[in-house]
Amino acid sequence: MPITRTILEVAAQDPHRLAIAGEHDRLSYGDLVTDGARVQAAVEYLHASGAAHHAPVPAAEAQGIPITAISLTDAFHTARIIAGLAGFRAVSATIDPRWPLEHQLGVIQKVGVGLLISDSTSLRDALQDAGWTGTIVTLAEFRALEAELPPAGPPEVRDPNEAFLLLFSSGTTSAPKAFMRLRHEYRYNAKVSSHYLEAEPAVHTLAPGPLSYSLTLFALVECLYSGGSCHVADQFDVLGASRRIAEAKISRVVAVPAVIQGLVEAAKRNPERFATLELAVTGGANLSAAIRSAFAAQLPNVRLISYYGAAEIGFIGDSREGDGTKISLYEGVEAEIRDASGRPLPDGEIGTLWIRVASTALGYVAATTDVQLRGADGWATVSDQGSLEHGKLSLVGRAGDIVVTGGHKVSLPDVERAYETLPGVEAYCAIGLPHARLGTVVAVVFEGDSVPDKAVLLEHARARLAPQFVPRRFYGIDRLPRTVGGKIRRTETAEFVQRDAAGVVRL
Repeated sequence: MPITRTILEVAAQDPHRLAIAGEHDRLSYGDLVTDGARVQAAVEYLHASGAAHHAPVPAAEAQGIPITAISLTDAFHTARIIAGLAGFRAVSATIDPRWPLEHQLGVIQKVGVGLLISDSTSLRDALQDAGWTGTIVTLAEFRALEAELPPAGPPEVRDPNEAFLLLFSSGTTSAPKAFMRLRHEYRYNAKVSSHYLEAEPAVHTLAPGPLSYSLTLFALVECLYSGGSCHVADQFDVLGASRRIAEAKISRVVAVPAVIQGLVEAAKRNPERFATLELAVTGGANLSAAIRSAFAAQLPNVRLISYYGAAEIGFIGDSREGDGTKISLYEGVEAEIRDASGRPLPDGEIGTLWIRVASTALGYVAATTDVQLRGADGWATVSDQGSLEHGKLSLVGRAGDIVVTGGHKVSLPDVERAYETLPGVEAYCAIGLPHARLGTVVAVVFEGDSVPDKAVLLEHARARLAPQFVPRRFYGIDRLPRTVGGKIRRTETAEFVQRDAAGVVRL
């Protein structure tokens, strides 16, 4: 992992500098070195015990290194275990305990996890019923072992081609795909993010939310790579985040868009809490113009960067001005837009985005999917859709975010952006619905009970969208389906409407 060299250097030069802080616990860089040796001792002991009972064989992509998975809601202990294992021959993984049980069970068995740290009794029972032969311990049991066993030898900077981190695509709605990260890939990633996203020595960064999110996990990595301090929190809690910003004198926040939006509301009530904040970083492209405008108005002294990347590929670019729809590519990133047959498309045409950059993973773990991430030439795609024009990238979402209506290709996120300036609407989702003549029609589903009437919605869209983009149907719903990070689920919203679920009203 790219952090071990920095951890050792800072521990030697400034051992009391804060490395990781949770709600109630903290570790300095000096502590992190000794804590890591205890983490490794417990992990070695548990894997050795499992091997005596025919533990699962790790996936080939792990290079024969036993896999340790952490599935906890405790962000501090997840962070310190991952950081502790970074300086040893170990592969670690974070599994979101809020995934459906069958998804957790599936990845643990398919990738050959040998040791699982989890407090979930339902997962423990399911693994036992499935005949899994690995070792599962609770966090309390793991900590007791750390205290009892003699520490392992000191951490060391490892071979750049060694596997060290197993990641997963989102497992919220579909079976996760696993992919292995090599150390040199994350060293490249950390160097890019430290430069563009300003993770710097001694900077205090707040990264709230579970470390099973790649955004939160990499915030930890980039902080420790740069010699900064990473403040973690178990949940995406806006009020808790604003309190931590004030108490810990946080100058940098890395969070999902829902938290960024929430901080604006918190700043209205307690502006004094944000006196030390200088920079907010959020993942996901096309942060809405409404959020950007509100953020600038309420927090005028705080800069906002919205970066775009993929956990399988790395950091690709960011947007910092205007409506956020134009993404500047980072140095070293090559991008192409291709059609379904793989042919490059001209400027302005929407198609599948392909990326070539040194941080791209080799591929998905074969046991979890047959999807190919990259070709032999190094170009890779996660099927994001977009266009390139004058060197700037515009994203329109994943393949499911594009519909064809009457022969016209329509970007559903573009439809949604048209409603950002309409008073009285806050949460909405554009979807495609089957239509006998047009193939698909565009519809918009609004959340809440104060939505303007259909005539107003149509007039607003017609003034801002090309005719083929104007929605033909409008619906109201009490609560749009969301991920744990607050992102609206488009596919599930469309399914709700199509089956005429309770609470869906046609406007």
